[in-house]
Amino acid sequence: MSNSIGTVFRYTVWGQSHSPAVGVTIEGIPAGTPIDLARLQAFLDRRRPGRDPLSSPRREEDVPEFVSGITKDAGGSGTVTACGAPVTAVIRNTDVRSSDYEELRDIPRPGHADLTAMIRYGGAGDRAGGGAFSGRMTAPLCVAGGIALQILERQGVHISARPVRIGGETDPEKMRGAVAAAAAEGDSVGGVIECVVEGVPAGVGEPMFDGLENRIAQAVFGIPAVKGIEFGSGFAGADRKGSENNDPFVLQPGTGADIPGRIRTVSNNHGGALGGLSSGMPIVFRAAVKPTPSIAKEQDSVDIRTGEAVRLRVKGRHDPCIVPRALPAVEAAAAGAVYDLIRLRETGGI
Repeated sequence: MSNSIGTVFRYTVWGQSHSPAVGVTIEGIPAGTPIDLARLQAFLDRRRPGRDPLSSPRREEDVPEFVSGITKDAGGSGTVTACGAPVTAVIRNTDVRSSDYEELRDIPRPGHADLTAMIRYGGAGDRAGGGAFSGRMTAPLCVAGGIALQILERQGVHISARPVRIGGETDPEKMRGAVAAAAAEGDSVGGVIECVVEGVPAGVGEPMFDGLENRIAQAVFGIPAVKGIEFGSGFAGADRKGSENNDPFVLQPGTGADIPGRIRTVSNNHGGALGGLSSGMPIVFRAAVKPTPSIAKEQDSVDIRTGEAVRLRVKGRHDPCIVPRALPAVEAAAAGAVYDLIRLRETGGI
């Protein structure tokens, strides 16, 4: 499996949904970098299950235990310091219920990676809770991304994500109503998350295969349930004329010879990236999140031992909509990708 991503700021996510722990090892955090643990915990809490009636009732505290790469602050301020060695954080899984998956050992759940993993790993994979394919793996992702977010903010870069559509609804109250209605029916809904990255200087990116959009997309697609991504006008831009979709250039006020550095665009259909390089405008992208595949409604499947058709009803504890808890995961994925590209530019690129 490919659980590592990044070049200078590089991290490896490990563990499974119901293993004793999940975690992450992060390389490339400069020595002396402060990490505010209270802020990191607040970020992780946004993703944590069991905090909302419309989320999974699984209860996990998701408190990272740092076992390498940091020096503790003797002053008790809650801030630790990276020492230059790889940073490893462990998050214990304390509320697992693997018995819910026993009867599904030979029956792949529709919409899950059960069947493809069975074929790829010959039945040796961990199926409980989705194993290594579970959304649980976004907890350590958020540790790495949460640290990158803190570093970026000190450089004037800010990242935020919000739901723009859930269950076909765009009004916040109707979005919540769509989730509640699906949950009452034993069903689920998906949605669209918009993420904005502000403050990235122009020229960040490594074309052509490590461009800004490429790297962000690769990281975001690591989040289970993400099935699509678009930047700027995205697919809507495909239906426009060039004169409608192009962003006119304007010169910002200022003095000096650096005219290119002061050029911005009137609109932002390009989503902050041109030719795989940041333009100085906000980086805007949207990710499509599929409905949670684990639902209480009966579904058709096949018993892989007998070849017989079966009807199954998935047990366990699941979110009727993944979108709200996926917001920090999207921010984390974007933060890691953007910070890595900034570090690449500082070190001379690939």
